[in-house]
Amino acid sequence: MYAVVRVRGTVGVREDIERTLKFLNLNKPHHCTVVPKTSSYEGMIFKVKDYVTWGEINEETLRLLVGKRGELERGGRVPPEKVDELVERIKEFGLKKAGLKPVFRLSPPRRGYERNGIKKPFKLGGALGYRGEKINDLIKRMV
Repeated sequence: MYAVVRVRGTVGVREDIERTLKFLNLNKPHHCTVVPKTSSYEGMIFKVKDYVTWGEINEETLRLLVGKRGELERGGRVPPEKVDELVERIKEFGLKKAGLKPVFRLSPPRRGYERNGIKKPFKLGGALGYRGEKINDLIKRMV
């Protein structure tokens, strides 16, 4: 599964990219969603690569994300005793069918983004694009 975090806003963004961000449920900066590794989602992520960062989320970080920032579809936070059950349902069915809202609202990362800011790719020291397993470190700083 991929964790996708929106890094940049929508001022001056092309309409098709803004629409793709809406399809991914990334409406504002610092919103995060978890999507399966399928070719259709990978195509959507590649289209918005200049506005998001993504990578493979591990189970520990997913538990932390659901426990601290998960919201139930019918309102309210996730009770601590249901976190393990919901994580298993997310891995099997996805966020919507697990009974959670499709987005996690995070705070800006502690100690900020990487040294070159939010306009450069991760490989060049920035915050955008694919970051592999290091997405888990970023999410832990944002929870």
